[in-house]
Amino acid sequence: MISPEHSYTLHLHAATRHSNGRTPRMISSPTSSSSPMAAAATALLVLPLAAILAAVAGAGAVNDDVLALVVFKSGVSDPTGRLAPWSEDVDRACAWPSISCDARTGRVDALELPAAELSGRLPRSALLRLDALLSLALPGNNLSGTIPDALPPRVRALDLSANSLSGYLPAVLASCGSLVSLNLSRNRLSGPVPDGIWSLPSLRSLDLSGNELSGSVPGGFPRSSSLRVLDLSRNLLEGEIPADVGEAGLLKSLDIGDNLFTGGLPESLRGLSGLSSLGAGGNALAGELPTWIGEMAALERLDLSGNRFVGAIPDGISGCKNLVEVDLSRNALTGELPWWVFDLALQRVSLAGNALSGWVKVPGANASVLQELDLSGNAFSGAIPPELPVSIGQMTLLEVMDVSRNQLSGGIPLEIGGAVALRKLLTRRNSLNGVIPPQIGNCRSLIALDLSENKLTGSIPVTIGNLISLQMVDLSQNKLNGTLPVELSKLASLRVFNVSHNMLSGSLPVSHFFDTIPDSFISDNAGLCSSQRDNSCSGVMPKPIVFNPNISSDPLPEVSATVPSSRHHKKIILSISTLIAIVGGAVIIIGVITITVLNRRVRTVASHSAVPAALSDDYGSESPDNEGNSGKLVMFGRGSPDFSAGGHALLNKDCELGRGGFGTLYKAVLRDGQPVAIKKLTVSSLVKSEDDFKRQVKLLGKVRHHNVVTLRGFYWTSSLQLLIYDFVPGGNLYQHLHECSGESSLSWTERFGMIIGVARALEHLHRLGIIHYNLKSSNVLLDSNGEPRVGDYGLVKLLPMLDRYVLSSKIQSALGYMAPEFTCRTVNVTEKCDVYGFGVLVLEILTGRRPVQYLEDDVVVLCDVVRAALEEGRVEDCMDPRLSGEFSMEEALLITKLGLFCTSQVPSHRPDMGEIVSMLEMARSSQSTPVDELV
Repeated sequence: MISPEHSYTLHLHAATRHSNGRTPRMISSPTSSSSPMAAAATALLVLPLAAILAAVAGAGAVNDDVLALVVFKSGVSDPTGRLAPWSEDVDRACAWPSISCDARTGRVDALELPAAELSGRLPRSALLRLDALLSLALPGNNLSGTIPDALPPRVRALDLSANSLSGYLPAVLASCGSLVSLNLSRNRLSGPVPDGIWSLPSLRSLDLSGNELSGSVPGGFPRSSSLRVLDLSRNLLEGEIPADVGEAGLLKSLDIGDNLFTGGLPESLRGLSGLSSLGAGGNALAGELPTWIGEMAALERLDLSGNRFVGAIPDGISGCKNLVEVDLSRNALTGELPWWVFDLALQRVSLAGNALSGWVKVPGANASVLQELDLSGNAFSGAIPPELPVSIGQMTLLEVMDVSRNQLSGGIPLEIGGAVALRKLLTRRNSLNGVIPPQIGNCRSLIALDLSENKLTGSIPVTIGNLISLQMVDLSQNKLNGTLPVELSKLASLRVFNVSHNMLSGSLPVSHFFDTIPDSFISDNAGLCSSQRDNSCSGVMPKPIVFNPNISSDPLPEVSATVPSSRHHKKIILSISTLIAIVGGAVIIIGVITITVLNRRVRTVASHSAVPAALSDDYGSESPDNEGNSGKLVMFGRGSPDFSAGGHALLNKDCELGRGGFGTLYKAVLRDGQPVAIKKLTVSSLVKSEDDFKRQVKLLGKVRHHNVVTLRGFYWTSSLQLLIYDFVPGGNLYQHLHECSGESSLSWTERFGMIIGVARALEHLHRLGIIHYNLKSSNVLLDSNGEPRVGDYGLVKLLPMLDRYVLSSKIQSALGYMAPEFTCRTVNVTEKCDVYGFGVLVLEILTGRRPVQYLEDDVVVLCDVVRAALEEGRVEDCMDPRLSGEFSMEEALLITKLGLFCTSQVPSHRPDMGEIVSMLEMARSSQSTPVDELV
């Protein structure tokens, strides 16, 4: 029989043993002496038996904590060694990093390892052993698997956010009566929200945002609920918002944004007198905004953006006297700008993307605290009220003012200089006129200035050189003249400076930025030059020179009937002898033409000579009667159209470069050694109108852009049409993406250059009213410097007899790039079709995958794959593995989202190319600054 004393010895000895069975130190037994007197003496020195047993129990529990944490350590991967000090050769874990213990009991009550780069699955058994744990915080790691179906019984705070957990929310969560705070946001959890979770008696904060939860949200919010914060945003939840959510009367923050909720706001919300933040943006909520919102007196933040609300904005919202931020953007709201926008002490207001109209109201006294005002994309019209400039000058805290894409007129107020805190001034696409006020130089905080697509005149004020923080300036598509101020060279932070499509002249400022400025930023300013850029100037395109291919000698240009450019202001005075000579020459020319026409009528076999000799290879099969009719080779600009006698014959099959939906492409060489690419249209029989054909080709011939393949000329007969382009030697983007591997593949920098180059090309084409219709990677060519050049643009307009179904199968042959509306007879095909194709191209460049892949029993569409990866938070899995980590994932994520945005199924939801270019240019130039800090 074992005595109580001996039993104590054995228990205490066992309690010091660890999972490896070792005994780190021996503990003496009170019965080690055989003498009864010694035993009695020892007994006087020890605690009473009850206290001893309590101590034993405590010692055993401490070692259970150590054992549990060692098990936890062994179950996860710890690449940074954060758990290295966790050793089993101790009795207590309280000294370990990331561990805290209860001071009274010595038990582990908190385990906190944020952003420790841990991976693996949560060990269920380890968590259950930590039965005194009150707080478990493992956010920002890479833990995977499912949430254990059993948790520490006393846990009050559980934070597993920003991991890779998946599966359903365990039903056990609804029975953790001790839970006070639960954060499972930014994982991959799916399935429904557990029924009964609102009934947890102590729950104060619940964050399930950023997952893939679906189904409807269960009701059952009790009046006794202690819930203060509820965030269900960025999920796939649907149906109507629970009607009894307002029963949780202590709610202070409710965010259900970016889901699929329908219906309206439940009226029970009006009873939440303590609610300070309400977010329901990005859903499909509809109807009119309820006036009872004004009864929520504690409301500080209101976000109902991106829904389907209609009607006027109720004045009743003015009852929310504590409002600081209001976002009602991207709805279908109408009426005038509410007076309370400027009367309440609001800091941020966004009403963008609605249909608000009328005058912009004059700010009241409380507007002095306004920091951000976004009224873009509405229908505000008329001149800016005279009182508004004064008010703007008094808004000393105003950082962002965006009135882009409205119908505003009048001038920019001089008092704008009083907005000393202004960081972004955006007035794009209005009808503002007058000059840019020099007072704008007082806005020393400006980083973004966009006054593009207005009717501004005059010169660029030299005071802009005072804005040393400027990063983005867009003054394009105005009527500005004069020279660029030399003071601009002082702007060291400048990354975007777009003054294209104005009437500027003179030299560019001398600085590194202006020495390397993209041509698209200064294009269509005939007088702008730069000594640092080989004296290159954007000039006026010369008139077409028309040559008759039947003449063997050097052809002479036809006399243009247009008046010389007014820029020279010269009058040409012709002497009488000169006039006589011209008239005599004209008579001779008319005689020669008459004889030539008569000779042609009697020719039969010699009709082949009407075609240039260099065309003989492929022209032999054409009908002599057709070919002999008025074939002319028209070249835009200067230079001889003759092809080298020693080179390959034009259209020689050995010189074939490729075949596409429009025709076959050949390489040829001009007499001066200049290579050109010749496209022979294979849809010639569908071109019925010579006048329409020539009119459209001459329009395409006016396109001059660094990222667009230049059309140099054309040849026409009723049965044969040729288009003559610059030869681009670097192959096409398709080859570089899908036929190159390893070191020869495109780098991240090169791919970004491809994306922004194509975007600039499309923006330029759209500005000229030209829709590409056939954008794909094989139509993006690379020049000798690796710069992208977009080809095959606007050719569909040459074929007026084609309907969209023929285009779908013949021209838009690369399935995957074609916008969904292209095959719909009742929808107009617009520039947004090109935007869709551009979005697909962006994803193709990022991933290195084809837009459509055909498997044995499935068809994989790239857009769908990337969109699913984005929703699951694994975009990195889609990136081209050949890039091997040479890019910023943050930057790649931004461009991926842009590509998906462009491929929206609804055309009106896609951005225009101008917006895309601005975003890309700022993204490229702001490696350390988020894009949303620039636009």
